[in-house]
Amino acid sequence: MNKHWLRYLSIGLAIAILAGCSSRPTDRGQQYKDGHLTEPFGLVNEPNAKGRPVNAKDFADQVTQTQFAATGLYNRNYADYDAVKRWAMAGADTRQLSQFGIKAYQMEGVDNYGNVQFTGYYTPVIHARYTPQGEFQYPLYRMPPRGAKRRLPDRAAIYAGALEGRGQAIAYSNSMLDNFLMEVQGSGYVDYDDGRPLMFFGYGGNNGHPYRSIGKVLIDRGEVARENMSMQAIRQWAARHSPSEVQELLEQNPSYVFFKPIPFAPVKGASAVPLVAKASVASDRSLVPAGTTLLAEVPLLDDNGKFTGKYEMRLMIALDVGGAIKGQHFDIYQGIGPQAGQAAGYYNHYGRVWVLKGTGSLNAVPLMIGNSGAPAAAANTVQVSYDN
Repeated sequence: MNKHWLRYLSIGLAIAILAGCSSRPTDRGQQYKDGHLTEPFGLVNEPNAKGRPVNAKDFADQVTQTQFAATGLYNRNYADYDAVKRWAMAGADTRQLSQFGIKAYQMEGVDNYGNVQFTGYYTPVIHARYTPQGEFQYPLYRMPPRGAKRRLPDRAAIYAGALEGRGQAIAYSNSMLDNFLMEVQGSGYVDYDDGRPLMFFGYGGNNGHPYRSIGKVLIDRGEVARENMSMQAIRQWAARHSPSEVQELLEQNPSYVFFKPIPFAPVKGASAVPLVAKASVASDRSLVPAGTTLLAEVPLLDDNGKFTGKYEMRLMIALDVGGAIKGQHFDIYQGIGPQAGQAAGYYNHYGRVWVLKGTGSLNAVPLMIGNSGAPAAAANTVQVSYDN
């Protein structure tokens, strides 16, 4: 083959590669910047990222919460936290990580091109009464006692009254869907509208039946397009349908979550640490252990949940787990209330993540500590995606 043919061949290959790249979707923040990555975590001299973390103070607050709530976890990760805080106070230039004794390990992402999946979760606030009255007819239950070899009823049976009259109801809301969505988040606050402080309803267990995504049911039925699926899409669907139709949809998920009221309680993750919004994430602990420090390039969304084409850098700590959080996937805690819920409901996007390890850390390279196969601890949150 002569040199002219080689030239044409090389040009053709370049065009094919560019065409392949341009055909990849980018509407959810997929970046495809860093080439093909071959390891779950790859040591890099410095992250290939622009900008500096926007939440250094929130990260420091999350470290403080960890120090006082989980001393052992804090001590195991002290070298990481100390080095990262010193780096942040000095200006947080990613080109200077090594000067502070910090090594950065880039995660390969779900596609081996660095695209790590981000979803969101939050703590809802719902209005309720102590007893059924008026529109407040939808019960929230505490975990019933379970006898030997006794299986708890599924969701449809509970909706049909299987737990009525057994003294397990702890509140009555005015929305079956709100109750369900609080189950999806795994915890929430209840406002009894009596002037008292909000009551935290922590995760109290589940009925042992398998989880089925109602978002996937709507997609499979052709009711909502997969690319449009979100918590907001589910609410919009419910607003267009009768209460009986909404109940029928919810009953497609036989799993049911129970709650336990805890007065004056902050929102805590599986590590028993109070969570700071957008400074903590749920992770797959077989890959990213509790207490791990992350530098994340997070896609920014507009008010309609669409990717703006921009990103921001955030420092975060893995402090929670979730039923749908597996592999190269993080659930970002968005905070409390409706605004946080709107943000959480939109997120199913992609960005880049680097695990930061300080010199002298008691935890080794993430790849070595992340494949133990140890089961994740029970969480008081059960984040579940709406379309998986």
